[in-house]
Amino acid sequence: MNDKKTILTGDRPTGKLHLGHYIGSLENRVKMQHECNQFIMIADMQALTDNAENPQKVRDNILELGLDYLSIGLDPKINTIFIQSSVPELSDLTMFYLNLVTVARLQRNPTVKTEIAQKGFEKSLPAGFLIYPVSQAADITAFKAQLVPVGEDQLPMIEQTNEVVRRFNHTYNSNVLVECEAVRSSVGRLIGTDGKSKMSKSLNNTIYLSDSSEEVKKKVMSMMTDPNHLRVEDPGKVEGNPVFEYLTAFDKDKEGLGDLKTRYQKGGVGDVEVKKRLIEVLEEFLTPIRERRAEFEKKPEEVMNILKEGGQKARLVAQQTLKDVRKAMNINYFND
Repeated sequence: MNDKKTILTGDRPTGKLHLGHYIGSLENRVKMQHECNQFIMIADMQALTDNAENPQKVRDNILELGLDYLSIGLDPKINTIFIQSSVPELSDLTMFYLNLVTVARLQRNPTVKTEIAQKGFEKSLPAGFLIYPVSQAADITAFKAQLVPVGEDQLPMIEQTNEVVRRFNHTYNSNVLVECEAVRSSVGRLIGTDGKSKMSKSLNNTIYLSDSSEEVKKKVMSMMTDPNHLRVEDPGKVEGNPVFEYLTAFDKDKEGLGDLKTRYQKGGVGDVEVKKRLIEVLEEFLTPIRERRAEFEKKPEEVMNILKEGGQKARLVAQQTLKDVRKAMNINYFND
C-alpha cells in the first residue's frame, strides 16, 4: 500500500527559472521527490490569463521549463511532470468550484490584488486572471494533494483552496476533497541582484539556473552590497546585504561563512572578496545543473515525450477525482 503523501506543484511557462524560484519551491521538490508522490505542472492555461494575446510566448517556454525541471534533478521516473492543458478535467473542476466562490472573495485575495496592481489590470481585468485562484484549487484538488510547496506570497492561494474544499464538502455532504498544507522553503524570498526587490525577469535582477559561468560572474560582480562599506577596513552590514543573503542560501560551508560574516562586520574584508566567494559557491551549485541541461538539450523530443506521458498519467488521476466530484454533486447522469 502506498502511504506516501501527494504533492502538487508547478510554474507558469513565461520565462526561465532562476535562483529565486529554486529557493522558493524547487529546492523542496528535489528533496521530497523520493518521499512523496509528486505531480509537477507546467501551468500553461494559467499563463494565458495574462498572455492571451501572445500564446507563442507560452508555447516557447514549455520546453524551457521542462529542461529546467530535468536539469535540477527532478526524475521523470518518479515524478509526474505534465502540461496543465493536457488535463481537460481541470477545467471541468474549475467550473464546478466557481459556483462556490464569490467575486468579492476573489477580489479580496491578497495575492490577486497585488498581481492586478503589478500588471496594471485595474481597468481591464481579464476574467480568467481574476478566477485563477479557483483554477489553482482545481489543480491541487484534482490530485488530492496534501502538500504544496509555495513561496510566502502564495500562501493566500492555499487558504482559498482549502476554503473551496470545505465549502464543497459541506455543500454536498461529502469528504471527496482533501485540504492541503503549504510547504515553505527554509530560506525566505530571495532578493534580486539589485538589492531592491525579489528576483523578477521584468526587473532584470535575476540569476537564471541556465546562466553561463561568464553571465553569473558578471551579475555577481555588479551586485549591490552594503552602500556604506566604502573601504575594506570599514565595518559592513550583513543583514540586508544581497551577497550575504545568497551565501546564506547556497553556501554549504556554514562555519566558514560564519567566520566571513564576522570579519566583514568588524571590517577588513572587501566586497570583491565576498563576491568571489559567492561566484565559487554558485558555480559549485550550477555546474551539475548546466551539465544535465546540456544533455537534455540534445534530445528535445525526449523531453516533450516525458511531458506527454506525464499528462496521460495525470489525466487518469484527475478523471477519477472528477468522477467522484460529479457523484457527490449527484450530476453523474449516466452513473459512469
